[in-house]
Amino acid sequence: MQSGEKRLLQLNELEELRMDAYESARIYKERTKVWHDKHLRKKEFKEGDLVLLFNSRLKLFPGKLKSRWTGPYRVSKVFPYGAIEIWSEKSGNFKVNGHRLKHYITGDPIIGASCYKLSNPSPLFSEIHEKSS
Repeated sequence: MQSGEKRLLQLNELEELRMDAYESARIYKERTKVWHDKHLRKKEFKEGDLVLLFNSRLKLFPGKLKSRWTGPYRVSKVFPYGAIEIWSEKSGNFKVNGHRLKHYITGDPIIGASCYKLSNPSPLFSEIHEKSS
């Protein structure tokens, strides 16, 4: 009989440890959610805004310098819960998730920009480069 009681106590202790682990995980998830939500930037779109659309399908075609943002598109309608209808001349109207959009900022080109012409490298640099190859 004593061994049965001892086994029951061990099972109860194991159950308490398991419940403590669940509670710790719940607290961790709550804190992580609060931190994440605090660092989110709200993007609010209005009808007539110009936006860029993130094209996730470009992951299939490798290219480091290829931009994954297409557009600009014009916001034609904003729906509740983040759905947005955008318009372009090529593809017409279609709905997308607002998380895939960012504002397209237009403006004047940068004034006072400089253009530098690069000269050919010195012969010494060419010799060193050829030896290392």
